[in-house]
Amino acid sequence: MLTFPNAKINIGLHITAKRADGFHNLESCFYPVGWSDALEILPAEKLSFQSSGIAIPGDPNHNLCLKAYQLLKADFDLPPVQIHLHKVVPIGAGMGGGSSDGAFTIKTLNQLFELSLSTEAMQNYARKLGSDCAFFIENKAQFCFGKGDEFEDIRVDLAGKTLVLVNPMIHISTAEAYSGVKPQAPAIHLPEALAAPIETWKNSLVNDFEKHLLPKYPAIAQVKEELYALGASYASMTGSGSTVFGIFDNNIALNQAFSNYMVWQGILN
Repeated sequence: MLTFPNAKINIGLHITAKRADGFHNLESCFYPVGWSDALEILPAEKLSFQSSGIAIPGDPNHNLCLKAYQLLKADFDLPPVQIHLHKVVPIGAGMGGGSSDGAFTIKTLNQLFELSLSTEAMQNYARKLGSDCAFFIENKAQFCFGKGDEFEDIRVDLAGKTLVLVNPMIHISTAEAYSGVKPQAPAIHLPEALAAPIETWKNSLVNDFEKHLLPKYPAIAQVKEELYALGASYASMTGSGSTVFGIFDNNIALNQAFSNYMVWQGILN
């Protein structure tokens, strides 16, 4: 069975509190986008995992796809499978690519072996993989809070808008990103800001990581400025970086802009 685990962007991101368990509370709008990996899972005589495309650092045995399989196998009599992940979404880029791979593994195994898991059950398995994994089970625009694994429906309709994603190939670890953030209550409640016209978002929607990461990495700030110069209605870093996105009313010709970076352009649903 072949599926295409997609990335997401954060439209607004507030770090609101440090938790007793060492994590942070946040609020953000997660929005699915079309930049995707390819994931194939087939029944096999022996469990195996292979990857192609972008090299995935670390021990392959710790990949979230395998962890997702092991989670379900602990509760169901799953046969061995062959997992092949073709990695396209940049790694450590603030777009949840690895989280999506894990969540799509859960969804694919549920369908492949007719486990009849509910959406809620799949989300609970996904929460064990990582904070934003559960989002990709329903894979629709959501107001996310808590650790990023609690959701409420939110009306944010960007259908037909053009999205440009630019990854300047700067790796920012989660620890580095959070080390410069001072948790605080946001100046404006995120759903309230998102309900306003997109033309106002530039003045009301912020990603709290930008305050200390953009001065530290001028290339990221330059990408954001260039997206606005090209006519973006709204531009922001997504997640803890370093990918920056711009939302446009129409398709745009990037020409030589960002020629040294990884770029994706597509229409939002």
